[in-house]
Amino acid sequence: MYRYDTDLEFLKYCSNEDLDLLVTYLIKDKDGNPRLTEELTYTDEYKLYSPNHKMYWQLIAAELQCFGANTFATLFRGGKGVLYKELLMDVCNKLKVNYNKNSSTEIIEMNLIMKILTDSIENMDSQQIKDIIKELKLKTTNYSKEALLAALQFAIKIGGFQSYEIAVIVANAVAKQLLKRGLSFTANATLTRAISIFAGPIGWIITGAWTLIDIGGPAYRVTIPSVVQVAYMRLKNKAQ
Repeated sequence: MYRYDTDLEFLKYCSNEDLDLLVTYLIKDKDGNPRLTEELTYTDEYKLYSPNHKMYWQLIAAELQCFGANTFATLFRGGKGVLYKELLMDVCNKLKVNYNKNSSTEIIEMNLIMKILTDSIENMDSQQIKDIIKELKLKTTNYSKEALLAALQFAIKIGGFQSYEIAVIVANAVAKQLLKRGLSFTANATLTRAISIFAGPIGWIITGAWTLIDIGGPAYRVTIPSVVQVAYMRLKNKAQ
């Protein structure tokens, strides 16, 4: 059952293409097989309207809330789940993201996005660093990892369309790695090249650190990519 959540109400305005990736995270495991713990596909609405996910966005939100509840011993799968922000902070804690719990949901989501970027940049060589700075037209003349991180943090801080592009890079890399398909969006040549450069390093982060996390808490294989997708969808909705 959906628990009213101001941080998820925007899902009603999202496209079926974006919702489909979120749904896939919720109902399929890493091998593409149905998840044993999911309940969404058993609902009448899913059976009647899928893949027109907009018709039952509240059930999608409820499924996400319940997967978040799986990580808390005091809540049961059959009832209402946790609010999205609580789920988001749980994911951030697991990935060791630095954030202020009193910040807005969008800011905490961008802290998560920045953490993934930071970890991936550690795996980049000097040429990749230089290419990213040039492709994204970041304001720095120093082609070091530290300079790239500072420039990305500045871009995220001022917000706007560049924040959306950064979220696209991360969400697309996660989808490519876990689902073998990316986002449905129209990208300019610059963004396409940046996506290509980040794909490998972010992929290494996902297959390495996230796999270890999954051993200790299977629900995180659902909640981590789902939160990344929601963060991207929120910025896209805002940009539109």
